[in-house]
Amino acid sequence: MILGLFALGVVALAIGYNFLYGDKVRLGDNERLLVILPENTYEEVFGMITDSLDIENPEILDWVARKKSYPSLIKPGRYLFSGEMSYVDVIDRLRSGDQQPVEVTFNNIRTLNDLAGKVGKQIKADSAEIIAFIEDTSNYAEDGFSRETVIAVFIPNTYEMYWNTSAEGFYKRMLQEYHKFWNEERTNKAAAKGLDPIGVSILASIIDDEVVKADEKPRIAGVYLNRLDRGMLLQACPTIKFALNDFTITRVLNKHLIVESPYNTYKYKGLPPGPIGCPTIEGINAVLNAEEHDYIFFAAKADFSGYHNFSKTLSEHNRYADEYQRELDKRKIFD
Repeated sequence: MILGLFALGVVALAIGYNFLYGDKVRLGDNERLLVILPENTYEEVFGMITDSLDIENPEILDWVARKKSYPSLIKPGRYLFSGEMSYVDVIDRLRSGDQQPVEVTFNNIRTLNDLAGKVGKQIKADSAEIIAFIEDTSNYAEDGFSRETVIAVFIPNTYEMYWNTSAEGFYKRMLQEYHKFWNEERTNKAAAKGLDPIGVSILASIIDDEVVKADEKPRIAGVYLNRLDRGMLLQACPTIKFALNDFTITRVLNKHLIVESPYNTYKYKGLPPGPIGCPTIEGINAVLNAEEHDYIFFAAKADFSGYHNFSKTLSEHNRYADEYQRELDKRKIFD
């Protein structure tokens, strides 16, 4: 009698296991992407699952989902399926929010609007949500940033994160990366040059815009540091373009230099209030590892190679600058 009951129990377990795990999703090497939005109802999600994963027995999948309370535990996100999975595995993945991360990449960022536009195309938070978060300075004031300096938090690179990341979540992730980047070694290097991470970021953003040739960045960083040490005006043309909000200017003229802005480094000594773009790692490293020399001037070479002539005296600099200006006139580049 006992053996008979045991046998029945084994059979029942086998039937139950087959019911739960016998039906499978078999996709092989074919990947299926399922994107669930916050506004999707269970019925909509269930329809997406059955259509995308070619579910043969939807009634069993529905039974599993309801037994696991999935209708009330839907987590928005981007889910990738492939290979072979039981219906239980499918629901468990969705129920736990086990998403496929996305790689978020941004570079060549001049303004926070540029940043929001690029990132908003890669995660759930759109550009409007991202810029609205940034415009509210109370969201990051306690972290030590202002509206002018917060762009320094976003160091251009590729980052892995979940698709349904919010605007706040994106900022917090970037803040985490910022603190990871600014380790003790880099912070000490900055301090040795009389700067903090924000100051380095400001100078790096100017150099990124100023310099075409990467191998010149440390030398030009040295020029700007020499100017700061001597209390001279930086006279950085990229800050004028930023102050005018006109990045199409190819030739900075005297009429541009009269713009009233704290970013006008032809009027005001020291660093401007904040970075004039997202400072790149290359630009930051150029400042931290700036060349030590006595140059205080540089002018673009008249051969348009992208390189510069460096000078220790104003007279020498003016000679190089005149050569370049004549070549601009010759090529009819007037603005």
